[in-house]
Formats: sequence, structure tokens, C-alpha cells
Amino acid sequence: MISKELIKRKISTQAKELGFLDIRFAKAEFMEPEAKRLEQWLSEKRNGQMSYLENHFDKRLDPTLLVPGAKTVISLSFNYFNPESQKDESAPKIAKYAYGKDYHKFIKKKLHRLLNYINEEVGEVSGRAFVDSAPVLERDWAKRAGLGWIGKHTLLLTKGVGSYFFLAELIIDLELEYDTPVSEHCGSCRKCIDACPTEAIDEQGLVMDGSKCISYLTIELKDAMPKEFDGKMDNWMFGCDVCQQVCPWNRFATPHTEERLNPHPDLLGMEKKDWQNLEESIFEKLFSGSAVRRTKYLGLKRNIAFLKEK
Repeated sequence: MISKELIKRKISTQAKELGFLDIRFAKAEFMEPEAKRLEQWLSEKRNGQMSYLENHFDKRLDPTLLVPGAKTVISLSFNYFNPESQKDESAPKIAKYAYGKDYHKFIKKKLHRLLNYINEEVGEVSGRAFVDSAPVLERDWAKRAGLGWIGKHTLLLTKGVGSYFFLAELIIDLELEYDTPVSEHCGSCRKCIDACPTEAIDEQGLVMDGSKCISYLTIELKDAMPKEFDGKMDNWMFGCDVCQQVCPWNRFATPHTEERLNPHPDLLGMEKKDWQNLEESIFEKLFSGSAVRRTKYLGLKRNIAFLKEK
């Protein structure tokens, strides 16, 4: 019989070989404190038009409703930091996570490979893989597992790493040794709060008004851009990295090594006028298989037009 500690070590080693940045383990159980916070956040309508966040409330908080008999939530991080930026500083901006291919599919394949490895090493283990595409509070599970702490900008931060990474989970019915949460290291810093162009972060930090976040406005919002944000978009046409750019912990960010996250060769060289005159054929070429396709061509054109109105 292989010990829980050895199994955990083997899983961790395999995860690193698959390209994951880090991995931690938490006990699968009902998330009572998180339930109260989520209920309050939703009651204050901070989710904007993201009504899907109101669905499957119980499943978001109880992993055994997603995987019957669940014992462990494995949280993993995957680096996406690219030190390169768009060459024309006046051009509408894209968040770094969206430079390359959509991460959901290829990271999920890696998770399935990891689950297959667990089955090979241990025997039959039931589980499911999640990559920001199901009712899983991934940031909170990562915190519980000790993958990092939740920064004042509400993103997960890892000491010596920063926040430029995706989160993913395996929920399995195998009991393992569990990790413990880490202490927070934001201290009195409030750079993210002060830098947010739309004042979406609460004055005390740790709470994000999603309906004011530039990422929400440029991706999730389907209606016309509210006039109240005219001149406050900081030239972002898809997503926003401001709170990460100003975070002192991101000085430790290192370049990713995943080829699929590299941008199309023409993307970073696009000038302001190229974006303003963007044709659908160019959109298709630049963003084939990209997360930017979520906003669709007309959505991106809407965002760019709104920036022109400044």
C-alpha cells in the first residue's frame, strides 16, 4: 500500500512535468465562510450581468455535489506571464493572458493526463477536471490549499511568483495529505486599489465590484458600454492588467514556457490605426483559438469605438 505522502509527492512531480507551476492539496468539504461572502457579494449585485454566477450556488460551495464521494481538491497554477508588450503604446490594449491560444482546452487536457496518471499509480480514482468553466470557487480552493493568499485586488498571489497564472483543479475521491493556508503578504500596500481606473476595488481591498471591472466591461457586458466609464478605460479593449502591473509581487514573475500562449506574430506589432480599422478577416487571423473570440468581432469593435470616444 503506497502511503498518502508518497502518492502526493508523485502527483506533484508529475504535475510539474506536465508544465504546471505549482500544486497544493485541500480537504474536500463544504465552504461555509465562503458561502456567506458569496451570498453577500451576489446580493449587492456586484456580479453585474454575470447571472451565471447565481446558478448552482450549492455546487460552488460543496465539491461532493460535483464529484460524489470527493475527498481532495487539488489546486494547480499555470504560468502565463509574457514580458513582451504591444509595441505601439497608444494602441488599444489586450490583457496578457489573452495573447495566445485559449488556455481552457489545453490545460484541461493536462489535467486529464494527470488524472490518468493517478489512476495508473493508485488504482481506480474517480474525479473531474476544472479550468474556470464550472461552478468551482477556484481562487478560494487555491487559498485553502496554500497555493497563495488572496491579494487586495482579489486575485491569488504567490510569494516569489506574483499573480500572472491560471488556476485549475482536480476534484477526486482519494484521500491524501493536505496542505495548509499561507499567511497574506500585502501588508499596508494599496497600489492596486489606488491604480484601478474604474475604482472597482473596495477601499479596504479584498472585494471587487465586478460590474465596474474593465475585464467585465470589455468581455462579459453585452450591452452598450455605460457612459459613466467614458474616459476611464485606460485604453483597454480586452481585459485589464492594471492591478497586476502595479503589484510589487509581480516583479518576481518569470516568462512562461508554453508555446501555445505565445501571440500571433502580427499581434504585438498592430498599431492604433490598425485596431481602429480592424476588419473581421484580420480579427479571425489574429485570434484563431484565442480567448478574445469570447467577445466576438463586433464586441471588440464596440470596445475600440468606445475608446475612440475619449
